[in-house]
This record gives sequence, structure tokens and C-alpha cells, in this order.
Amino acid sequence: MDRAQKIPDAPLIARRTLLADGSRGEWEKHSYAAIIGKARHLAQALLDMEFSAGQSIMVLSGASASHLILNLAAQMARIPYVPVSVNYALAGGDFARLRHCAAISKPRLIYADSWQTFQHALRALGGDENVLLVTDEAAPNGETITFSSLLDTVVTDAVDASIDAITPETHAKTIFTSGSTGKPKGTIQTQQMLTGVVAQHDAMYTHEIELGTRAYLSWMPWSHVGGNNTLMADVLNDGACLFIDDGRPVPGQFGESIRNLREISPSEFNSTPSFYSELVEAMENDVDLRDRFFSKLNHLSFGAAGLSEDVFRRLQALSVAATGERIPVIAKYGTSETQGTFATPWPIERTGPIGLPFAGNTVKLSPAGDSFEIRVKGMTVSPGYVNDSAATAAAFDVEGFYCTGDAAKFVNPDEPKLGVVFDGRLSENFKLQSGTWVDVGNVRMALLSALDPLLMDAVIVGEGRADVRALGWLRVADAQKLLGEALSPVELSTHPLVQDHIGKALSRHNHAAGGQSRQVRALRLLVAAPSGDEIADKGYINQREVQRRRADDLDALYQGQAISPS
Repeated sequence: MDRAQKIPDAPLIARRTLLADGSRGEWEKHSYAAIIGKARHLAQALLDMEFSAGQSIMVLSGASASHLILNLAAQMARIPYVPVSVNYALAGGDFARLRHCAAISKPRLIYADSWQTFQHALRALGGDENVLLVTDEAAPNGETITFSSLLDTVVTDAVDASIDAITPETHAKTIFTSGSTGKPKGTIQTQQMLTGVVAQHDAMYTHEIELGTRAYLSWMPWSHVGGNNTLMADVLNDGACLFIDDGRPVPGQFGESIRNLREISPSEFNSTPSFYSELVEAMENDVDLRDRFFSKLNHLSFGAAGLSEDVFRRLQALSVAATGERIPVIAKYGTSETQGTFATPWPIERTGPIGLPFAGNTVKLSPAGDSFEIRVKGMTVSPGYVNDSAATAAAFDVEGFYCTGDAAKFVNPDEPKLGVVFDGRLSENFKLQSGTWVDVGNVRMALLSALDPLLMDAVIVGEGRADVRALGWLRVADAQKLLGEALSPVELSTHPLVQDHIGKALSRHNHAAGGQSRQVRALRLLVAAPSGDEIADKGYINQREVQRRRADDLDALYQGQAISPS
């Protein structure tokens, strides 16, 4: 509301228009005044619908201007807003995960931008006359109404009265966990959590901001915490414009991101290590892209998974070439339940550290084997899960700290002020046949470091087996550079020089690793890129889902169809 009054004509959100052939055209921008004004009309329509306690608004599609209007309107009307992973709505089959999310959140209104794209998912959730299905264009058979029709509602004093009734405990939205260790759980996001993220942002960054001058480009899904951090703390708080990136750091889709970065010079940039891995390769081959990317950049940040030392060094070299200076790089850590938990309050000099606790939160490191589990409580920690008292009770310890299931170690135990290093996800760890525990996070990072820059990511396996092995994906461009040939991923994975290079790197890794639980006895290269539930919304590889979906590759790995140390 404040930004709409101070910078009414400044663009708030922009996305390239969708063309008939499925490609994207020019940028379509929407101002602060337009978005907030439409959100007030929609909020009135929602209030008129008289939602019952426990009902919500579910969104199946990704980032868009209409999605943002619905997000803001739901908050104005004090109705929980539930953005679910787009993958759930496009999965097909019986839509088990989507149905599960709907059963928990009880949507009274379900929105998707395209009827054509989401019709099967909408039908899977529809059938109840009390559930309103909304799309940008109405379904031909009348199964949905248009989003624009809700914006015709006349605003009354009820909207301002509802806004005035918002409290820190108001249930603002629900974010579903990835479900990597079971069914997704609906994490309650309160207004205190959302505003707490903004307060953390302001406590950490001291640069002066002129409203209406900053630009952000992001592909990060709104079904996860990126929707809070990007929209609330960065865009709305800074009076900036969010340019929606329809590209992704996967083969065949990254070109759209590069196209956008040729036009948009971001003020700050936050993404996943997989995105930066693709970006450095593109910028090393395109000086103009490099110079535009760094021209207005204040800093870079990343979360979710570890950024490799190779990519970190290459980013810094590119920054120096473009500006004469290194770019500040900040590492962050958080979960669906905690939002921001750790961040490096100073630019990192090497990858690994995730810093110190964000302002407003208290972190406890609880002993867990050779490491420590991260436990946290504070203003950005969720009170629990929707309609799941058992899971809520199990998630907190006797002192009220949320138990993340993730591990950390001190950078230097004698100097805690230097912060901690992320030490993997405890739920991913497993025992070998011998009963020896395998610390998956540490083994994965050590393997990626040993095979840098050839290996993009890896899945560590061996539960109940005699030894540790791995499945992994090549960085195609770096493998091509090694050979000096533009070969296909299939040709690269079977090329003798690539296999010899990896075999020798595995041998060096195992020689330095130490015990059996830290050595990797073989690596099988995967050609098909990770997709669907194999990639969590935060961008990291879901170790267990890859193994479940690629059981044949897992069997082949242990039958000798893999690269061994040489």
C-alpha cells in the first residue's frame, strides 16, 4: 500500500507475453498502483465469498502478475494462500501429491493461469460445487470462471477493516515441504514470518535504495521460500521491479534466462548453484553478457546446495574482468519452516561457510553423531503444520526449537564468531552393510570438489551395501572443453578420455578420503537431466527420489557398468 502511494507508476512486476507458438515475446509490465488496486478489488470478492475457517486459496501455476494479485488479495482478506509446486499439477496420473496438498489445505478457490495446461489437475481437484475454479480464460464448457471477472467487484470499507485486523499470528500462506522423506507437509507461514524476513533484510543490508530504481530477475518458484524472500524482502521492500524469468538451469531452457540477462541488469541476484554453473559458462563465451550482468550488481547470493569452488572462482574472475573488482558473494541457509536461518554477514572467500544466525532468530547446535543438528526458534520460525498436530509436536524439541534435520559444524570450534559450515541433511545419511554410517553431504561435496569442474552434481548411494558409490551428471560444456569437441552428452559419457579423467580423479579422491565410508568405489554417469521431483523447489537434487526413479541405473552401478578409480 505504501509503495503504491509513493511510486504508483513504477513497474512492480514484468513478464514476457506468451506467443501462440509457446515462445515469449516482449516484456509486459504492471505498475505498483495497478497491482495493488486490483488486489483490493479481488480482496473484496474474496471477502464476499465468506470463506469458512480452515479454507484456503490454492494456486497451481507459477509466477505471474495475476498470481501476485491473488497472493496480495488473500493476505488482505486474511485467507491462507497456498502456492503448490507446479510439478504436482503437471505430473499426470492420479495427482496423488496434489490431492494430498488439497486434502490438507482445503481450498475454497483454486487458480491456474491456463485452462489448457492445467485442466487435468483442476478436474482432479474439482467436482465440489463449493470449490471455485478460476483461470485467466474461462474453460469452454464453463468449468472455470475468468480471473478478470473477480476484479470487477466494488471495493468497500470491508477491505481496509480486514487489513486492520491482521495480526502477527495471522496465517498468511502455506508452503508445502518437498516430501523428500515422506508426504509433503503444509508449513504455516504467519504474517510475523513474512515481515520478519523483511526486517532481517533491512538489518543485514545497509545500502541506500531509491524506490522504483531496482530490478530483480528470478526463475525461483513461488511455491517455496523464494516467494517470500524475493517478493517481500527484495522487490516490495525495495520498491523494485521483479522480471519473471521463464528460463531454468536445465538443458533446453537456460537459453531463455540468457536472453533475459541480455536485457535486464539486476541490482542483486539470488539463485541456485546449478544456475551459476550454467551462467559462468555462458558469460565466459560472451563478453557483452558478462558486462551487462555485472554492470549494476551489488552482490550475489545462493542457497539450497553448495556452490563449487570452481564456479566461485570463475564468477570472481568474470567480475574482475567486467568491473575491475570482485563481486561480494553471500551464502544463505533456511528451510520451509524457518525462512532465513543463517547467512554470511560478510562476503565469502571460499565456499562452504553459511555464516551466522539471521537477526531475530536463535540457533542451537545439538550433537548428532560427529556433527550437530541445526535447531532454531525466533520470529521467522513457523508455529507448525496445517492439520497435522502429530508432525508439529515431533518437529520441536522440549525447549521449543524447531529441529531442521540438517547438520552444521563450526568453521573453527575455537572461534564460533566465524560461523558454521553446512554439513548435509541428516535424513540423507545411511548405513553400509557393515553398519558404518555414511555422511552423504560431506561425501557429495568432497566428490564434486575432486571432479571439479567435470561433475555438475551427484547422488551418493550404498544403503545396506558393501561400499559407497555414486550417480552423477556431467557439466557438458566443461567436458566438451576437455576434449575440444562438441560431442553430445551420450558421446561424452562414454568417451575414453572423459572416463580416464574421472577414474584418475576418483583414485585421488579415495586416496585422500580415508575410511570406507568416505571413499567412492564407482561412478555411473547419467545422461537424462534431473527432472520433476528429482529437483526440489529450492533447486537441490533429491537424493532419494533419484534413486527411486532410476533403479535400473542404480542396479547397473553395482553390476560394474560404471567408472572405477584408476
